[in-house]
Amino acid sequence: MKTAVYPGSFDPVTLGHYDIIERTAKMFDKLIIGVLNNKAKSPLFSDTERVNMLKEVTASLPNVEIQSFEGLLIDFVRQSGAGIVVRGLRAITDFEYELQMAQTNRVIAPEIDTIFLTTNLKYSYLSSSIVKEIAEYDGEISEFLHPVIADRVREKLEERRRA
Repeated sequence: MKTAVYPGSFDPVTLGHYDIIERTAKMFDKLIIGVLNNKAKSPLFSDTERVNMLKEVTASLPNVEIQSFEGLLIDFVRQSGAGIVVRGLRAITDFEYELQMAQTNRVIAPEIDTIFLTTNLKYSYLSSSIVKEIAEYDGEISEFLHPVIADRVREKLEERRRA
């Protein structure tokens, strides 16, 4: 059974992320989406909320599993029994960073490969950071997110404003 890991913050999961998830799920027997719990960042959503949102939007993909992790990606991939890391690329700047990470991971764990998928052109500009910034200024985000996720972003920002 071929298993791959698609790691990320997914804060929130965008349609660009979903594009990579859906395409990767067709390529592997099992796809584990690793939701990074990075204590150095202040995400909009907790890791539990991000895991639950991903579970909702991927419910129709039976070979997709969602897990949170912290620490080194390579350790998570090994613990998951996967042999492949999947990374999405939007632009050349993504490639430079991702190539460095892939090469570093290859030194640490030569048995684990990284594959890159280019995001669908219609999402090539899209990032979670951009979506959050638009939402903070009450801009329209429905073109970038699954409807359920767009509602959650609006609700979360409203909660923060009230607090």
